[in-house]
Amino acid sequence: MRGLSAAVALAIAAPVAAQQPAVHVVPRPARVVTGDGHFVLGPATALVARGGRDAARAAERLREVVLETTGRTLGDSTGGAGGTVLLHLDPAFPDPTREGYRLVVAPRGITLTARSGAGLFYGAETLRQLLGPDGAAPVVTIDDAPRFRWRGMHLDVGRHFRDVDFVKRYIDLLARYKLNTFHWHLTEDQGWRLEIRKYPRLTEVGACRAETVVAREFDPYRGDGVPHCGFYTQDEVREVVRYAAERHVTVVPEIEMPGHSQAALAAYPELGCGPGPYSVWTMWGVSEHIYCPSDRTFAFLQDVLGEVIELFPSKFIHIGGDEAPKTAWKRSELAQQVMRRERLTNEEELQSWFIHRIDRFLTSKGRRLVGWDEILEGGLAPGATVMSWRGIDGGIAAARAGHDVVMTPTSHLYFDYYQGDPRHEPLAGGGMVTLERVYGYEPVPSSLTRAQARHILGAQGNVWSEYMRDAAHVEYMAVPRMLALAEVVWSPRAARDWDGFVSRLPAQFTLLDRLGVNYRVPGVMGLEEDRLLLADTAQVALRAAVAHATIRYTLDGSDPTSASPAYSSPLSLPVDDSGVVVSARAFLPGGRASPPRSARFTRAQLRPADLVDGAHLGRGLSLRYVEGQARRVADLDSLRVRRDTVSARVTVPPFARAEQWGARFACYVLVPSDGVSSFRLTSDDGSRLWIGDRLVVDGDGPHTAEERAGAIALRAGWHAIRVDYFQAGGGRALSLRVLAADGTELPARDMFRH
Repeated sequence: MRGLSAAVALAIAAPVAAQQPAVHVVPRPARVVTGDGHFVLGPATALVARGGRDAARAAERLREVVLETTGRTLGDSTGGAGGTVLLHLDPAFPDPTREGYRLVVAPRGITLTARSGAGLFYGAETLRQLLGPDGAAPVVTIDDAPRFRWRGMHLDVGRHFRDVDFVKRYIDLLARYKLNTFHWHLTEDQGWRLEIRKYPRLTEVGACRAETVVAREFDPYRGDGVPHCGFYTQDEVREVVRYAAERHVTVVPEIEMPGHSQAALAAYPELGCGPGPYSVWTMWGVSEHIYCPSDRTFAFLQDVLGEVIELFPSKFIHIGGDEAPKTAWKRSELAQQVMRRERLTNEEELQSWFIHRIDRFLTSKGRRLVGWDEILEGGLAPGATVMSWRGIDGGIAAARAGHDVVMTPTSHLYFDYYQGDPRHEPLAGGGMVTLERVYGYEPVPSSLTRAQARHILGAQGNVWSEYMRDAAHVEYMAVPRMLALAEVVWSPRAARDWDGFVSRLPAQFTLLDRLGVNYRVPGVMGLEEDRLLLADTAQVALRAAVAHATIRYTLDGSDPTSASPAYSSPLSLPVDDSGVVVSARAFLPGGRASPPRSARFTRAQLRPADLVDGAHLGRGLSLRYVEGQARRVADLDSLRVRRDTVSARVTVPPFARAEQWGARFACYVLVPSDGVSSFRLTSDDGSRLWIGDRLVVDGDGPHTAEERAGAIALRAGWHAIRVDYFQAGGGRALSLRVLAADGTELPARDMFRH
């Protein structure tokens, strides 16, 4: 409850007040007490502002809110026959966050009190959600304040450029849901998007790539032949920054270094360590071309950051620092000379030295450096703030070392990842981050002490745009996951409730429909994966993720339409060895529908055990470790064997090198009872799992960290299992979970023998 006003903290200490159906606010306020009746705003309602210029600005904003929401125009302070709306900016209001507010809707008027203009703004946004189209607001008292200081959304415009109008629209969405930080990712290998007057070639050359790859970066290359260009002038940037500030959103710019810099090297090749030639990259992934750690490079970067600082008043300046391969530095005599001169033992320490130097420059200008968690490698710069994206470990390490942290792990907050079944979703960056998974995220790791937890500034959702070619796709990927994040970072942890959240979504969809936002309708629950059955009948229970939606289904594998049968009660379906496919979609009252979800229900035969007694087997799995380049699991057969050993579980071996290697695990797995066992294999890159000669989980091919699931009907006893894995480059991850027939997870120390 740190940072909340005394009144709000007191309210949260008691049970959270029951929220009546009329109050569908997102993010959920800290305290809501409803009453009887309504207050109706109209032309005869006086709008009064007390507290100076900020209060007057908030009043004008509220006037716009009422007009947009209801079509009604409020009167001025000389009226009042239709009641009064009072905005009071009170410096004595007990709110250390300076973003909280108290909103009181009474039968004869509305009072909104806050300590700052931001608090009045957020109170007005809450009132927007309370207002009906007739101008009526329910009688209610709301005490509210944010849980975290950093409530962020990111947008990558390097891969696919978005114009100023869309950027403003995006900022509007953030502000409506009380998100206060816009992380603008402005430079990339695939495009430099910011005008720098001292270096005009950055936009003359670096803002335009010849074409764009049309598939995943892991697949054979095929370009679209269409140039992709665009950048923001400095005047446009100033306009965006001003627009955001009016909505109490801070714009944090990101200028990538030392990696993700190929577009800059195309413009100024003398900044690179390699011989070139460089071009603006048309591929996705991680380029090996990075800035050389020369005095010329640092002069260039300081000039660039100097202009960035003039444009962006943000305290934080993001410098990237992620995914910087050291191949060019290892080959560069200049880089090696720097290492010898500075007594650095490896290239990771050279990157740390690079980041330290940039940190000193930003500190001298009164700014703070923020970077992705790779900046921890080799030693963290003293004033740096860490964005923890490769899981939460980087954030934990930084907080324990006394550094501020923004949590943004791929597991929960990468909004370029799939939201549902990839068979029915547009191409995405990989992984799976559902709406419920976002909502369930807790930004403060439980392993931190109370003092360490104070370094967690908040959390942020990331929207990387490799596969988002248009603005509508960006909105589809961001909304409503953005709303779930808003509740995570604003609402008290004790007030968060998944069922309550989804019950409030239909009212938000109505507001989003008015704005024309291309949000994704949450899908049907109950068809998450195919199911094997030992019976002749399948019982299929479905549930819509949001209230007031109608579920329509088919049984022939086709996509349901508005004319398909409506689901009303669990389905009882006969099944055989070929199975039956159930597909379903959720339709909102206005006609919008979720993507389809489908699952096959199949009658299965129990596979006999390979061994009944495993007493003679040794614990663990046999592991063959190989090295070399692989693009498919089958390539492991041709790679060089480096080690044969034993592993306690399916995981990345501690001795594995960073890139281009593989592993083959083999053993027997103990199945405690007859039934359908489930295997969940997570890998980055490819993997496959067999039981005997049957392929159960197929995660083959290069990809980011993804969990793939498979099931098989097994008799009790020991079954031969094999897991093959390869790491092609970039990230690496490998883990296996085994679930018994009753759904319980089996412990690795007991179930694997070889």
